[in-house]
Amino acid sequence: MATTTTTPTTYDVIVVGGSFAGLSAAMQLARARRRVCVVDAGQPRNRFAAASHGFFGQDGEPPLAMIAQARRKLAAYPSVTFVQGTVVSATAAAHSGQDFAVALQGGEQLAARKLVLAFGVQDGLPEIAGLRERWGATVLHCPYCHGYEFAGQRLGVLYHSPQSGMHAQLIADWGPTTLFLNGETTLDSAEHERLLALGIAIEPAHMAALEGPDQALTGVRLQATEGEDARVVPLAALYVASATRPASPLAEQLGCAFDEGPMGPYVRTDANKMTTVPGVYAAGDLTLMRHNATLASAEGVLAGTGAHQALVFGV
Repeated sequence: MATTTTTPTTYDVIVVGGSFAGLSAAMQLARARRRVCVVDAGQPRNRFAAASHGFFGQDGEPPLAMIAQARRKLAAYPSVTFVQGTVVSATAAAHSGQDFAVALQGGEQLAARKLVLAFGVQDGLPEIAGLRERWGATVLHCPYCHGYEFAGQRLGVLYHSPQSGMHAQLIADWGPTTLFLNGETTLDSAEHERLLALGIAIEPAHMAALEGPDQALTGVRLQATEGEDARVVPLAALYVASATRPASPLAEQLGCAFDEGPMGPYVRTDANKMTTVPGVYAAGDLTLMRHNATLASAEGVLAGTGAHQALVFGV
């Protein structure tokens, strides 16, 4: 009995990831009347935050509501398709009229002339009791996104690298700040004295747990040391520089080059957001050393226009 093969649906561009960067890229392509498919697993990085701050015209809006509104506006363009799912592989294809074959977790096959990778990054958080469940609420990473709401209250910075002294100085502009070394001993004496002179407290002890009802933070409980009982340092918010990694292996599968940033690897792109693999574009936190919703959206615009111009000019 002869078997039949199903030809995968072919798009001008497949955008992998449907948050701020991916939807911004898709909007540019939709307005250029190109067939674009947005594949999204529904797990945006900012889903833990109740509000997004500093975004033009949207200050204080819930990130998930902003994404839903952007999807509704994008869906008004007839050349746009949304697919709920996870892309598990993307490879260069040899078929006429398509450059990339894309496979979804459920077995669905798609094809496209160009790809935009906008699936973001995942945060690796320190294993401290009570920290992970407060991520995005009172354990934060960006003071520009979530600093004003804690202004004037007791703030903390968790040591993560030799740049932590600068991190603490930055956070101190929002309120009285403590740098928690968490047992780290690499802070040199000159930096130690400078921070103290600036009014930044330094706590050398290991953290035992974060305390407070639900996602609220009232203090950091420190491990007891010899000759000293466990102490609790009052705190309203703790800033943590999380270690990041790509949320999908697709960029690595495709052979995209990475650079190493202070928090983790990020995909190398040119001015038009094309990666080192021709026809593959990337945008958002995946390509940034500094993570911010506005920057992610702007990166998406560049990737969308870059992919469109490559389609027009055949590059």
